[in-house]
Amino acid sequence: MNKVCKYLILFVAFLYLNNCSTMNLEDYKNNNPKLVLENFFSGKTVARGVFEDRFGNIKKYFKVDIIGTWDGKTLILEENFIYNDGSKEFRKWTINKDIKKLNHYSGFADGVIGLANGSTSGNAFNWKYKFKLKVGNKFYKVDFDDWMFLQEENYLINIAQVKKFGITLGKVILFFEKIS
Repeated sequence: MNKVCKYLILFVAFLYLNNCSTMNLEDYKNNNPKLVLENFFSGKTVARGVFEDRFGNIKKYFKVDIIGTWDGKTLILEENFIYNDGSKEFRKWTINKDIKKLNHYSGFADGVIGLANGSTSGNAFNWKYKFKLKVGNKFYKVDFDDWMFLQEENYLINIAQVKKFGITLGKVILFFEKIS
């Protein structure tokens, strides 16, 4: 086998293994406490998190103050980010609960390409979307695969894989605390 074929096989194997995930939302259906997004995020929530690159290096850390409102159909999340370099960012999510599909949500925010879609099961929520991520002065189209887990009534952990062309660029890890 020539050298090019070996590298091609290794590259394809890397892509395949990089995209393998054994997480299945249904695996969490019996876990408690049950996560109901509109209940957890209504009111004030604070989150603290990091962005970890593909090599495990923390590149950025941040705090997010969140105000959530629920009108019976739509959850609005107003997020104020403060990063370790002093920069600030505001993002407003509009999330709709699907009345036809049990525990399904869809939503959008600035930077989201198309709609974000996700579902809850037990204490877990899986949320996937494409995002226009700003890095320096450039924007990159990336894929987010968010997993949230309600640990206790007021504490939620979020781990999001960030990928481009199927290759993991890094992870966003957040810890949410419901304040009111």
